[in-house]
Amino acid sequence: MESKKTSLFNLHQKHGAKFVEFAGYQMPIQYKDGIIQEHKFTRTKSGIFDVSHMGQLFIFGKEDLTESLEKIFPLDLKKINLNQSKYSFLMNDKAGIYDDLIITRIKDGYLIILNAACKDQDFKIIKEKLNNKYDMNLNENLSLIAIQGPDAKNVLEKIIPNSNKLKFMNGDNFNFEDTKIYITRSGYTGEDGFEVSINNQKAERFVELLLENGSNLIGLGARDTLRLEAGLCLYGNDIDIKTSPIEANLKWAISKNRIESNYPGSSIIKDQINEGVKRLRVGIKPETRVIAREETKIFNDENQEIGKITSGTFGPSVECSIAMGYVENNYSSLNTKIFLEVRGKRVPANICNLPFYKKNHVKGEINV
Repeated sequence: MESKKTSLFNLHQKHGAKFVEFAGYQMPIQYKDGIIQEHKFTRTKSGIFDVSHMGQLFIFGKEDLTESLEKIFPLDLKKINLNQSKYSFLMNDKAGIYDDLIITRIKDGYLIILNAACKDQDFKIIKEKLNNKYDMNLNENLSLIAIQGPDAKNVLEKIIPNSNKLKFMNGDNFNFEDTKIYITRSGYTGEDGFEVSINNQKAERFVELLLENGSNLIGLGARDTLRLEAGLCLYGNDIDIKTSPIEANLKWAISKNRIESNYPGSSIIKDQINEGVKRLRVGIKPETRVIAREETKIFNDENQEIGKITSGTFGPSVECSIAMGYVENNYSSLNTKIFLEVRGKRVPANICNLPFYKKNHVKGEINV
């Protein structure tokens, strides 16, 4: 099957992008400056990310839509304000994660941002669980563009006045050249930033204006190093259908007053909260500059295998090797000495706090 292209494909080509296939799309992995420079530019100025491959699922319905969605997601949706966003999960009955996602309450319904590789499956699962009761649209006519970094607010404000007034994890409708666009103050880099949902026909023009005002295009390579420094999970690596939110150390994303209520996997979540889990996602710092990639085995000091790395890289902002992975719970305490098997050698490492890099989000609504 031929790879899909986002509406910004020609612009990426023009700016010298190196492409990879990701979730069925031709996506830019990096540009001429390379991943490290793109990473640093985002941390110090502002980077533009084409995330149009992700799913934008709109669900509209009657008054009982909120109650129906609460049977699917472990969120207290009744407490979410209009245009407020929350991080959540779509789970199976065993509390395995089909996908992690962002839910935003919009006028007469909800907008759910889904991971690219999961969006078609998610659509089917949610539609089935809602019994085809509501108007659902996985909108392919919209692009999604993220602008991230300390200068993002200044660049965007020049193009979209008043966008800087948005609070973290909140959105609103704005106008761009007589077209309605929707902007949320959010992102996946550990920096202040915005995600812009815009008509495909306007996307290239919008990005060109961001470039003219001092932003740079950033590929998926730097997006991965940025999110890992920020301690954020990548679906398919750090969380998946065999992982629960409690094992993934994401208990904070389950609304406290939903722990006793029903949603897929709720009984297992409740048991795991009360009784603990056998394994836990942790931050890991190797003692050398060796990079421990995904699937690297983790051992204790008695040479017993106790876990695996799920993401690893060299962190350009923290200037050291960093990794995340799962270890047996009794090895998850801070500063526990562990060993990583890299190219047949045992590399000493330590369990550390997440994130590796301190997040620079603006103040705002962050409770769940």
